[in-house]
Amino acid sequence: MDVNVIKELFMLSYKRILAAVMTASLAAATAVSCSNKNSENNSNTDITTAATEPVTEPPEVDMNITWLSDYDLNPTGSNERSAALALFEEYCGGTINYIAATPDEKFTKLAAMLNAGEEVDMFPYEPNAVPYGVLQNQFEPLDPYFDILEKDTALWNDMNSIIDMFEYNGQHYVIPYSVSDPLVITYSRKIMKSEGLEDPYELYKKGEWNWDTFMEMMETFVANTPEGYKRYGINGWFGKAVFQSTGHTIINYKDGRLANNINDKQIEKASLLLQDIAEKQLCAPEMAYYFPADHSTLFFAMEDWSLGVSNAMNEDMDLMVVPFPKSPESDSYYLSCTYNARMLVKNSKKGEAVANYIRCERLAATEKSYLEEARKDALVVHKTDSGLTRSFVTGEQYDALQEYMNPKNVKHLFDFGYGMGEKMYGSGAYSYETRGVMNNLTQALLESEPAVESWSALRDAWKGVIDEEIAKFNP
Repeated sequence: MDVNVIKELFMLSYKRILAAVMTASLAAATAVSCSNKNSENNSNTDITTAATEPVTEPPEVDMNITWLSDYDLNPTGSNERSAALALFEEYCGGTINYIAATPDEKFTKLAAMLNAGEEVDMFPYEPNAVPYGVLQNQFEPLDPYFDILEKDTALWNDMNSIIDMFEYNGQHYVIPYSVSDPLVITYSRKIMKSEGLEDPYELYKKGEWNWDTFMEMMETFVANTPEGYKRYGINGWFGKAVFQSTGHTIINYKDGRLANNINDKQIEKASLLLQDIAEKQLCAPEMAYYFPADHSTLFFAMEDWSLGVSNAMNEDMDLMVVPFPKSPESDSYYLSCTYNARMLVKNSKKGEAVANYIRCERLAATEKSYLEEARKDALVVHKTDSGLTRSFVTGEQYDALQEYMNPKNVKHLFDFGYGMGEKMYGSGAYSYETRGVMNNLTQALLESEPAVESWSALRDAWKGVIDEEIAKFNP
């Protein structure tokens, strides 16, 4: 089963930054100024000023946004408003009109609505939005609304390096307001201690958590397998993280042109690491979706949505998380994660409203009181009706995840290869013959595909396809 399908089974329908924001607490805690295009912008504004500037009059522009997505930004059932929505409604006078679409159909539905001249203003960011969605004339750049976003103020300082990664054709179609879903390595300190192995988190803090220490630990763990048992070094989903831990991308973008970087030496070393893991049979043959409760595996790689269940299934194992180990030749750790952003849809007349909403999302992701409430909410222990623990995250784990998602501590990477359409990044029923190039490059060696004997064979099989796809985008 596709990992994204399993992910949806574990996750809530929409990950809210703050689930308990009510109108009364908003009035006491934070006010947000909503701007129109002609408003005066103070380039010296800091986060505190931006978050507490009072509002005396509503904005002069229409703040009613039509949102096409597979999830609703409005509260449903017993859910309460997110912090961003509450800010947008209470202080911008805005509303979100939701148009539903399934995950598989939302891009198709967007295209159909645009062709029919129907109103759509805002769309969720996904990798396929840039450059593919831009090439299909589905999105507008957000550069004309930088004053409303307060893009050049301290509000966005932490995100500027990430925002710059997404620049395309000299424009910014994607302005990430936060990151989420970090792909991390989960391990048991109890197992590490019993095996005489160093704590990966301590190695991370010393800058010594790299491919070499990672491989040595897995090989030692497997070599020490008791008679009659079977052990593995790692389980989970990590091929993409291996490539991105180099800090290099398969598709480069420079001077307005995409370029095939599949011959890069660091990319080759990453692929050889995957090949080595496969040949030494360090990777478990059946993928798990939480840290294996039989403790037969040293490391578990998955996005953080699996951590709560992993803890519940291993309550006495003292689990901890670290980012994927870095290349020994790199001075930095790189995080494979999701970038949270909203796209401004082509021909929308609500650019100012969308920019104001994005600014509300950024405020909700940075204002101290919201972050404190988000941490409190994340540490709630979830139990079944019979009292059994089904999910929880510890304070130490939560703080570590926030550390990894902070661009000041761990670098982030975006590979344009994931945004070039189905042929480059499609699931294709998850078989080697039908799925996209990027998934084959990161998974085929681990899966020991019969058609793939080595990295060189895999590279040569797909190099021409990459060149053909790049030609569709370059002028």
